[in-house]
This record gives sequence, structure tokens and C-alpha cells, in this order.
Amino acid sequence: MSDDEIVDLTESHGGSPQPGWWDRVRGHSLGWVTARTDSGLLVGFVNVAWDGADHAFLIDTKTRPSHQRHGVGTAVVRRAAEGARAAGCEWLFVDFEPHLEAFYLESCGFRRTAAGLIHLTDDLLRARDANSR
Repeated sequence: MSDDEIVDLTESHGGSPQPGWWDRVRGHSLGWVTARTDSGLLVGFVNVAWDGADHAFLIDTKTRPSHQRHGVGTAVVRRAAEGARAAGCEWLFVDFEPHLEAFYLESCGFRRTAAGLIHLTDDLLRARDANSR
């Protein structure tokens, strides 16, 4: 898979791709799963990051809009879960926006869990940190 393919897939659903992203990220992944048409067009993707032990993380799940609601996304996520399990991971995490809740919780079988998040580029956080010095 090439960086150009990831850029194209990201642009297909209105995302803002960063050329060179895949080349930078690939070496830090436990693995990734792709879905392609018979002609080879990339229509689905998910990256699996991990901590080197028990925890794996789904990142950047993408399905080309022309192939959404056909099971492509669910298939790549399920294959990613199988791969993480085979690698010895005990847990698979995913963060998602509210409009994707049905996809991850109902279609893919994730359970709701409490989690925390810090937006590291948040101006308020930076200002607070600067004032505490």
C-alpha cells in the first residue's frame, strides 16, 4: 500500500490528508487491514497501533463513500481485531465521534467504556500550563 493511496482514500470522504503520513506511521503499527475492489482500488483501511504488549488501538478507520454501508468497514475492523488477538493483545481500543457510535458499538461489537482525553493543541490547556510555571 502506498502513501498516495491513503491520501486518495482520505480525500474521497472529505478528509484532510497529510502526504507522507503513511510512510511515517507504518513502522509504529502492529499491522493494518485493507479492502480493495477487484481492480485494486483501496476502499477500506484501518491501522492498528499498540503498546508492544496487551493493548492495541484502532486508528484511522476509513471506507470510501461509494463502498460505505456494504460491510467493508466492519470487515476491516473485525480482521484487525483478529490480528491483534493473534499477536497476543488482550484489549482493543477505539475512540470515535458520536455519529460513529452505532458502527463501532453495534456493527463491530465494541463496548462502551469510560475514557479521558486531553486535546493537546487546546489554547486553554497551553495557557494553564504556561501559568503554572
